[in-house]
Amino acid sequence: MDKSKNAMGVLPYLAVSIATFLALQALVVVTHEFTHSTMAWLLGDMQSPLDIVWGNPLTMTGWDEGVEYEQLFAQGRNIQAAIIGFCPLVMHSIVIGVGIRLMCGKWLVERRWAFHTAYWLVVANAMELVAYVYMRSFSGHGDIGILDRGTGISPWWVFVIGSALLTWVLWFFSQRVMPRLQDLFAADYQPTRWGIVILTAFLLFLWGSGIRVMAYVSGPQWAFGLIGVAAFVLAVAFFRPASSR
Repeated sequence: MDKSKNAMGVLPYLAVSIATFLALQALVVVTHEFTHSTMAWLLGDMQSPLDIVWGNPLTMTGWDEGVEYEQLFAQGRNIQAAIIGFCPLVMHSIVIGVGIRLMCGKWLVERRWAFHTAYWLVVANAMELVAYVYMRSFSGHGDIGILDRGTGISPWWVFVIGSALLTWVLWFFSQRVMPRLQDLFAADYQPTRWGIVILTAFLLFLWGSGIRVMAYVSGPQWAFGLIGVAAFVLAVAFFRPASSR
């Protein structure tokens, strides 16, 4: 099959990708909160997994799982609180792992729009891990803060080990999976290949992480959002289309 016949212009493909991503992001945000509430319900700490606080799925603000963590800590249910707080990050990791495994196979490559959807779904889930691991490990609140408090583990362990693992996954994804997407939708058309690199890096390191942290996190912790700026620049520079290196 002549892949060049399937190549799309940069603006049409980016428009489709952004629309796809925003729809998947809304799904990921809702799933994240329902993972919290479902685990709390399974552990007997919530009456219904549907009792979440709904927010804005585009800006990702206003959401809350509705779990009474302070009550759990007051009752000495620290481990339960840690499990409830951390379980969405496990969910995101599973989705990323399964998605990458499928995209490294043949079935999705032969169905390019399914590959397209899987790719941006992985990006939407990885974006959450980037925000929590790289930028919010020391925040003292949120999912990582609940894990630290519930288990007594130092945030340094989460930051160092989590960052190392996440960096390896993102490197593998960018080296092995992103070129497949480029081949399916850009062939040798450099503007579209560049567009995929820039959009992927922007969504991973700035849209749901760096910009969000700098805009909404108070105190010195906002500066961790600058990690996203640096990561965006490095990702675009390192994973730029091969023929332009």
